[in-house]
Amino acid sequence: MYGGDEVSAIVIDLGSHTCKAGYAGEDAPKAVFPSVVGCIDQMDADDDKENNDSETNNNNVDSNKPKGKRRLYVGSQALGFRRDHMEVVSPLKDGVVVDWDIVDSIWDHALKDCLLVDPKEHPMLLAEPSSNTQQQRERTAELMFEKYKVPALFLAKNAVLTSFASGRATSVVVDSGGGSTTVAPVHDGYVLQKAVSSSPIGGEFLTDCLMKSLESKGIVIKPRYSFKRKEIQPGVFQTVDVDFPHTTESYRLYSQRVIASDIKECVCRAPDTPYDESAYSNIPMTPYELPDGQTIEIGADRFKIPDILFNPPLAQTIPGMDNFAEISPSVRGLPQMVIESINRCDVDIRKELFGSILLAGGTASMQQLKERLEKDLLEESPQAARVKVLASGNATERRFSVWIGGSILASLGSFQQMWFSKSEYEEHGASYIQRKCP
Repeated sequence: MYGGDEVSAIVIDLGSHTCKAGYAGEDAPKAVFPSVVGCIDQMDADDDKENNDSETNNNNVDSNKPKGKRRLYVGSQALGFRRDHMEVVSPLKDGVVVDWDIVDSIWDHALKDCLLVDPKEHPMLLAEPSSNTQQQRERTAELMFEKYKVPALFLAKNAVLTSFASGRATSVVVDSGGGSTTVAPVHDGYVLQKAVSSSPIGGEFLTDCLMKSLESKGIVIKPRYSFKRKEIQPGVFQTVDVDFPHTTESYRLYSQRVIASDIKECVCRAPDTPYDESAYSNIPMTPYELPDGQTIEIGADRFKIPDILFNPPLAQTIPGMDNFAEISPSVRGLPQMVIESINRCDVDIRKELFGSILLAGGTASMQQLKERLEKDLLEESPQAARVKVLASGNATERRFSVWIGGSILASLGSFQQMWFSKSEYEEHGASYIQRKCP
């Protein structure tokens, strides 16, 4: 048996926006850092070409370049420091891993730099999206056992862990994260795969909408690295622009998104009724001070941006978001996704599912989102259904619900026989993970 009292398991949840890692049995993750990494191609850094030349070189970061030729910078501190030619790359696309090299460096950072543990001594519980393929799971098992030499491993679905975090075995989990929003019904601890629906609208999409909307009003968000502030007399600061010609476009965007997402978290809230331009045109403005000292006023956008979750075509009204038009017909609002998901389930459990709709993920912690979703669902659901949307009152718990569920699961006594152990891996190979972690 692996998870005896003296050895605690490590729980890692690699999301599309942040990676959460910590010890099972604790109530919050110890390490939380971005899932994107900074990447410098050694070839670019060595022969510092003319500026325009290196720009073209950098914009297509190709994951099948010779691996030894790039340096990866992981963690919020390493990313916060501007470096010449540093691209910001994500290992995930639509929740599925496309660059294992980067995932490897993220796990390495989480285990060795943040938690300071030796992976040989701790079982690992990893959270995975409902859409994970068999090939992805086998690759994960292979990497964990061969490179990190973990004693035991378990892969659990995000939705199931959120369900456990709120103490339910059956529920509909609405997980609205950085990269996408997924609605997954869970019954008796298993995800009902055929009823899972997802949409590409997540926190990062809303942040982009907010940035474009501010730009159209002439507000430019200056990244942190692009200016210095000098105190010319007590309490009065002067901003001096600093020019770094070799900064890549992706790093500039990343730095602006960090600021824009903070604006979004501070001022945005879901409107009680569907957004209507005329009704919100004269609402009071909310001030927000940007890092460079300028104060901006945000009005109707406070309500318009979050309403895109409920009414995706609204995104097309924002200048600069025209490329969204191609995918918008297939994208549905949150209430429609929930009802569609529940209707794909067995008739006998629908009533129970309507009664426990769980909100999880960072975007779902937005103010008033729970009330609005409940209101819309009451209007659209069958009369007999008693709709209840549940969300933890604590924003930290909502943000980390997947990790917390993993922490609860890995510390249960009855779970210890479920681990996929190293000896089983050596005997049956990586494909055995399908039988151990259904």
